[in-house]
Amino acid sequence: MTAGTVPRWASALDTVVVYAQGALCRRLARGTVPAGGRIRVTGLPRSLDPDSLRARVVGTSGVRVTEARVEVEAGPEDTDRPDTLLREVERLRDDCAAAQGRRNRQLTLIEEISAVRPVPPSRKRDDPHRRTPVDVWLELSDFVDERLTGLHSKLRELEEELRRVEHELTVAVDRLSRASTDAPAAHVATSFGAVLTLDGTGEAEVEVEYGVPGAVWVPAYRLTYRQGEDAGRLLLRASVAQRTGEDWTGVRIALATADLRRRTDLPRLRSARIGRSQPAPAPSGWRAHPAGLNGLFAGYDGAGPRPDTAAPSLAGAAVPAGPLPPPPLPPPPAPVGYGGPQVPGGAEGAFSQAFGGGDPVAPSEPRTRVRPRTGGRPAAAPAALASPAPGRAPSTGASAGRTAPVPPAPTTGPPQPDGAELDYAALVLCGPDEPDGRRGRLFPGSAFDPVTAEYRRRAETVAALPLPGHAVRPRESAGSFDHRFDAAAPADIPSDGTWHTVTVGEIPVGLRTEYLCVPSVEQTVYTTLMLSNATGQALLAGPVEVTVDEEFLLTASLPTLAPGGECRVGLGPAEAIGVTRRTNVHESTAGLRNNTTVLDHRVHVELANRLTVPVLVEVRERVPVTSESDIRIEEQADWTAPGNDGEPERHTPGTRLWRVELPAGGTAALDGGYEIRIPAGKALTGGNRRS
Repeated sequence: MTAGTVPRWASALDTVVVYAQGALCRRLARGTVPAGGRIRVTGLPRSLDPDSLRARVVGTSGVRVTEARVEVEAGPEDTDRPDTLLREVERLRDDCAAAQGRRNRQLTLIEEISAVRPVPPSRKRDDPHRRTPVDVWLELSDFVDERLTGLHSKLRELEEELRRVEHELTVAVDRLSRASTDAPAAHVATSFGAVLTLDGTGEAEVEVEYGVPGAVWVPAYRLTYRQGEDAGRLLLRASVAQRTGEDWTGVRIALATADLRRRTDLPRLRSARIGRSQPAPAPSGWRAHPAGLNGLFAGYDGAGPRPDTAAPSLAGAAVPAGPLPPPPLPPPPAPVGYGGPQVPGGAEGAFSQAFGGGDPVAPSEPRTRVRPRTGGRPAAAPAALASPAPGRAPSTGASAGRTAPVPPAPTTGPPQPDGAELDYAALVLCGPDEPDGRRGRLFPGSAFDPVTAEYRRRAETVAALPLPGHAVRPRESAGSFDHRFDAAAPADIPSDGTWHTVTVGEIPVGLRTEYLCVPSVEQTVYTTLMLSNATGQALLAGPVEVTVDEEFLLTASLPTLAPGGECRVGLGPAEAIGVTRRTNVHESTAGLRNNTTVLDHRVHVELANRLTVPVLVEVRERVPVTSESDIRIEEQADWTAPGNDGEPERHTPGTRLWRVELPAGGTAALDGGYEIRIPAGKALTGGNRRS
C-alpha cells in the first residue's frame, strides 16, 4: 500500500491542557480499519513535537495501535483561497507609496515657486543706474503669494491623505500580525499527519495525543459580593495566548501549573559493594552492519549521474504570514568517531569505520556529535537498550553546536556509545546520495527540518508577551506544588498570539468585611476583605476585579492562597467611617533618689460610623520595643498583641490591636498608653519626647 492509498481519517480537536508553557492536545478520529491496518490521521499542526506523539483506541472494540509515527505531507493549495488580509496590506503599501510620492512632488513645486525672485540684469561699468518699476515688483510678489497659497492648500490635503493611508496601513499590518496562523499563507500546504498501524477489524475510534509549544496562561479572578453578607462569588478566569498553528474552536480547556518540559527519567542508584573495584559492564546495544553493504549501491553508481530534477524549495512558502524565515543552516560536518583519536587497526578505529566514522582524522581535530532531540522525553539510557532492534546499529554523527573534547590518548577496549547513538528512534538511515562513508548507515538525525523549526520559533514567541496588570506566571505562584483547573464549558482560542479570556469556573470562598486603620500613620479607615479558601486547590496569585453591590469597585492583586488559608485584600478608603487620634506625653522622675526617668504616653482614638450597617474596625497602634534589660516598658491599655487570637498576618514587633464593633451610626472612644522607664544615666537631656 503506497502513501497515496493510505486511508485518511479526519480528526477533530477534543481537549487541550495548557501548561505553564506549552500545551498537550488530544484529537479524535473515527473510521473503519482497512485491510492493511494502516491509516493516516490528518489535521496535526506543524509545530508539534514528534517525540510527544501518542495514540490509543478509545473503547472496547478489540482494535489496538501497534505503531505510530509522524509524517509531513505537502500538496498544492487552492489558488482561489481568499487571502484578504495580505492583499489588503499590499494594496495599502502601494497607496502609501503613491501618496508619499505626490506629497514629495508637491514639496518640490513649493521649493521651486519659493525660489522665484526678481533678478536685475548685469550692469556694465559705464551704464547708468536703471529704475525698476515698483508695480512690477508687486505683481511678481502677488503672483508668488497666490501660487504658494494654492500649493500649500494642496499640500495640506496630500499630507492628510498620507496620514490616513499610513494609519490604515498600520492597522492592517497589526491585524495581519495578529491573524491566526492556522491557515498557511502560501500556495503550497504542508501539514503533519499521524500514520498509525492498527491491529484488528471493524469500526474504531482513535485518540491521538501530542504536545505543542507556543501556549501560555495566567490566572485572573472576578469577585462579586454584597455588603453585609458573609459569602461571595469568586469567578476563576484565565488569560490564554497561543500560537500553535491551529485554532482551538469549541474544545475543552484545562489549565495546569506543571512544566511540560520537565525531566521524566528516573534516577538510578548504583549498588555499593565491599571488595575489589569492578568496572561497570559496557553496554552492548550495537552490532556490526551486514557484510557487503557497499555492494548494495553498485547498480545505483553504475547508472550514471542522475538528471537535475531539484524543484524550487517550498520551505519558505509554507511559513505563515510574517517575516520570512532565515536561510537554512549549512549541513553539519561528516561524523568522525566517538571522541578519541582513531588508530587504524584499533577497536575504536574499526568501530568508527564500520558504523559511519569515515576516514581517520588527526588526533588534534575536534569531534562533534548530534543531539537528535531538544525537549520532550529524554534520550534512552544505554542500559535500557541492551537488546537492539534487528538490523539497526548506532553510529557516530556530526553535531551542530557542541564539540567533544579530545582525550590525550586513544581509548582501549570496545567503544562506549552515548545516549544519542543508542536512541534508535532518532537514528536516520542515509540515502544513496550521501558520501560513501555515510550512505546506508544509521546516524543521529536532526530533530526538526528548517520549516518546522521556523514554525516552532514563531510559536514560542508568545512566552515574551507582556503580562496583564497584576498578573503572575503560574509557575512562580504555584511554588513546589502543581495544580490543574478544568474549564466548565468549551472555549474558542484562535492561534493569533494575543491574550484571550476564558472562564474556568466558580470557586466557593468565605468573605468577611473588616475595616482597618493605623491612625498614627494616617487618620483614614480602609475597607478590607478577609478572603478564605474553602477548596482543596490553591488560589494562584493574579488580578481580581472586585464588584460590590453590582458596581465595579477596583482591580486588586490577589496573593497565592493555600487550601484553607486566609488573606486580606484591600479595597480602598472608607469615607463613611471617621477616625481621630490625639496623644499626650508627660515626663517625670521616680525612684528613691529620682534616678529613673518616666515617660508617660497617652493615646486617645475616636471612631464614628456613618454607615447604615454595623462594622468591625481594627485599630493598630505601636508600642516601643527595647533590647536593654534595665529599660522597662509598661503598657496601660486593653489592646492585644497580634497572634494571641489566631491572627494569620505577620506584624512588626510592638504592634497592638483594638477590635471594635461599631453599630450603625455609633461612635467609640479608645484610650491607651504606655510608660517608658529609663535609668537617669541613660536618659537624654531634652531628647526623651516622643510623638
